[in-house]
Formats: sequence, structure tokens, C-alpha cells
Amino acid sequence: MIVLDTHAWIWFVSSPAYLSETAKGIIDAAVTERNVFISAISTWEVAILVSRGRLELTMSVGDWVAASEAIPFLNFVPVSNSIALKSVELPGALHNDPADRIIIATAVSMGAILVTKDEKIRNYPYVKTVW
Repeated sequence: MIVLDTHAWIWFVSSPAYLSETAKGIIDAAVTERNVFISAISTWEVAILVSRGRLELTMSVGDWVAASEAIPFLNFVPVSNSIALKSVELPGALHNDPADRIIIATAVSMGAILVTKDEKIRNYPYVKTVW
């Protein structure tokens, strides 16, 4: 079971060449078992990136998200109260980016591996990551 960080989701759907070989392999394995999860906060992040001109999509954000939702092996995880609380209660030193904290809390809550290139997250010892 894996959770994709926002950039891993974007690259997986739109630009797989940006994924590392290790990330591609673990995603491919999870796809066969339909165990690929994405936090709903990543939808918010994608919309923010597009609205600020930091990400260009070939379609509207709504259509892009809907196309992702239609992929049968992608599962979106809502930001539940327990995940929101866990994001605030994560142990140890971690930067304060709320979206990253929610994505980490999602992976930890699910006992999942987080697929991320983000060095800050990969150096956080309380979540299992791969890149």
C-alpha cells in the first residue's frame, strides 16, 4: 500500500519520466493490487499550483482531477478528523507545511509507504518513504 505525494501523483499521471525507477517500480506493484492512495489535500495543492501559475495542465483542474478519479486503481483519501489531528501531533522535528503534514499523517495512519522526492519528508524518521 502506498500514498503518493502531490508531485508523485502529478508525475505519475502526466509525466512518468520524472519518477525515479524505484518509484515507478513500487507504483507499478501497487497498481496491480489497487493499493495506490492520494490524500484529498493533494487536490487542493494542485489547484493552488495551477492558480498561482506554478503548474500548467492540458485541461482544467476540475477535469484533470476527474480524470484521475476515473483511474480505477487510484483511491482518494479524505482528510478525516483523525488525520487532521495526527498531522498536528506528528512527533519530532518537521517543517510546518500543512499539506505535507496531512500527507504524512495519511500515510502513517494507513501504515503505507509514502512515495516522495521531497528530501525534508524523506529525512523524517516517522514515516516510511521511497523514491
